[in-house]
Amino acid sequence: MHTQTYRVKGMHCASCSAIIEKTFKKIVGVHSAEVNYGTEKAKVSFDTSKTNPQELSRHIEPLGYSLEIPSTAEEMGMSTSEHAAHMGLNQSKKEKLAEVADMRTKVLAAIPLTIFSIVVMGWDALAQFEVVSAMSTVVYEFVHHLLPIFATYMLFVVGKPYLWGFYRFLRYGKANMDTLIGIGTSVAFLYSFIVMAFEEPLRQFINVEHTYYDVTIVVIAFITLGKYLEAKAKIKTGDAIEKLLNLQAKTALVVREGKEMEISISQVVHGDRIMIKPGSRIPVDGTVFEGSSFVDESMVTGEPMPVEKSVGTTVVSGTINTTGSFTFTATKVGSQTLLARIIKMVEDAQGSRAPIQALADKISAVFVPIVLVFAFATLGVWLLVGTPILGFSQALSFGLTSLVGILVIACPCALGLATPTAIIVGVGKGAKEGILIKDAATLEKLHKVDTVVVDKTGTLTYGKPELVSIQNMSQLSEEKIISILATLETKSEHPIAHAVLEYAKTKNISALLASDFEIIKGKGVTAFIEGTEYFAGNTKLIADLKLSFNLNKIEAETLQGKTPIILATKEAVLGVVMVADAIKSEAIEAVRNLHTLGIRVIMLTGDNKNTAGAIAKDIGIDEVVAEVLPEDKLNTIKELQGQGRIVAMAGDGINDAPALAQADVGIAMGTGTDVAIETAGITLLHGDISKLVKAVRLSKLTMRGIKQNLFWAFIYNIIGIPLAAGIFYPVFGWLLSPVFAGFAMAFSSVSVVGNSLRLKAKNL
Repeated sequence: MHTQTYRVKGMHCASCSAIIEKTFKKIVGVHSAEVNYGTEKAKVSFDTSKTNPQELSRHIEPLGYSLEIPSTAEEMGMSTSEHAAHMGLNQSKKEKLAEVADMRTKVLAAIPLTIFSIVVMGWDALAQFEVVSAMSTVVYEFVHHLLPIFATYMLFVVGKPYLWGFYRFLRYGKANMDTLIGIGTSVAFLYSFIVMAFEEPLRQFINVEHTYYDVTIVVIAFITLGKYLEAKAKIKTGDAIEKLLNLQAKTALVVREGKEMEISISQVVHGDRIMIKPGSRIPVDGTVFEGSSFVDESMVTGEPMPVEKSVGTTVVSGTINTTGSFTFTATKVGSQTLLARIIKMVEDAQGSRAPIQALADKISAVFVPIVLVFAFATLGVWLLVGTPILGFSQALSFGLTSLVGILVIACPCALGLATPTAIIVGVGKGAKEGILIKDAATLEKLHKVDTVVVDKTGTLTYGKPELVSIQNMSQLSEEKIISILATLETKSEHPIAHAVLEYAKTKNISALLASDFEIIKGKGVTAFIEGTEYFAGNTKLIADLKLSFNLNKIEAETLQGKTPIILATKEAVLGVVMVADAIKSEAIEAVRNLHTLGIRVIMLTGDNKNTAGAIAKDIGIDEVVAEVLPEDKLNTIKELQGQGRIVAMAGDGINDAPALAQADVGIAMGTGTDVAIETAGITLLHGDISKLVKAVRLSKLTMRGIKQNLFWAFIYNIIGIPLAAGIFYPVFGWLLSPVFAGFAMAFSSVSVVGNSLRLKAKNL
């Protein structure tokens, strides 16, 4: 089964996505189809032996839609433009900008015609109440002969998409938003045209003074203005991916057969030697082969300080070299690079559907046909019930007003935009904050989480030994003690030695010259420095030297998971440094903020109980489950879920993958393994646990936005349709003009997109 995402051309509303989805599902060989109006993408799973993308596109083309099918070259290409074409991103943006420019031209052309029509409508209405004097016969005839010319332009030029919607409905029986507008404005126009063309014969049956050209003009103008504002706003919702794409280099300077050549990034292959000069962007992922430099990796790590790169270290596409030069070997190209995977992950998430969207999708799918039936039934009721009371002429006038009003206000655009626009903005904002969300369902589930289970190593702690404390028991300075220790540990291969050397390096403390270096197996090291014999090691080494020393404090700290390195001479102990897997500075605040959100935090670790308990106490963890195997982690998640808890699991290792998959929401540290990242629903790019709090807040804000959007989308239709139908006319005399219906419908879509965009300005 092949699954592919394609951009769909020709979508105008929520019901479009329902039509395309239904059509795809009827095609032989299609297993599943998911069409998203917000991103204008279709995700289709199909059997390649039974159908293909061209066949899929052929089935929807008569309905006014088509799939954009990338070529093989585009699929493999990874330059900004080629990669964008593969994913349907920049190309879509370019086309969208062209579409918006075209709509802007039409809106500008429609404005003077609309103002003229509104002035005429207002003058007629006010004259009836004797607020202003009626138009003279000459003026009346002039303006009312201009209106049909304006209406013809509006319907057949500006309103062309709506006429096509009407045509496709008549031919294929498929109705969407354009169908509703097309039928409504066409009926108003045709009625007015017939009244003008056959004025005298019809005079005895209906009021021939009343035409609806102004309705055709103003409704199309409002709808087009609304769609223009909506399209402009929708472009802003997806700018997160565009910014990520702009991080991609376009070319690479490779060395082939001893020659330097600049080639398109799409031509880079695995194993190519790539030269990087000062200030250039890394084109693909790889390993440094020759030279050294400092690289700005803030895109991936969020850390502002450039990272040193030397032979054997890895570099990531999209990061920026600073001053040095080096050559690296390409290890991941095309869609394998980290940047490409990030872009794909963000795009997939923006295109996915949240469970809350199912209700809106179901309503949109049946809404248009029901509205069509209801609108024409309303016209029938007005004629049937209204004629004996109001007379045929008045009943027909009210009936037509109701018909057009219902068709216009009932457009399910706002309903279709409610969820996807909020998801697009939410996922994009998350990406900017270093929170990669795999799909919309994950974002929705996260806001319900009441328990967060965290792994210790690499999640709450840095996952590598660090020097955490120094106890000086001599006349030497602290700097001198570290200098001697660093000298002794220089030739040691023990991981703890690296913690001392790293500490000395960060403090700019230089090592000294040593002689007669010797490793004392299982105990420590010894060497002569500046004529004195020094020893560095564990308590066994000190016992062998027969030095008096109080071990109680060291044993207490050892129980907390710390490892001591004791510095001594043959005469006395000079000092003790403690090495431990240090707690991340942001972990304590993150746990405190999770508690503020009402979330219980549980630590799940394979480490011993004493170490885990000490760290949990320092951080403020609610509960500790220690000394567990990977399968125990999985069972712990299941037990919590069995208690009715909604569980999020944060981890970074391969051993966390089963638990991440089982949890309601799996959260991987971006500094962790590929397996963890692939399994999780959310990746915290910087390996920063504080981002978890932001992810929860983002989820809550996004879901609140979706619920607000759905409320406004429903409320417009719940209030608007009965009002347009004239249900309140017998009691209150209320009847909604199609002009106001058009304004309300346009405003509903714009308000929904605008409400989604508000999320961009929110602080997490």
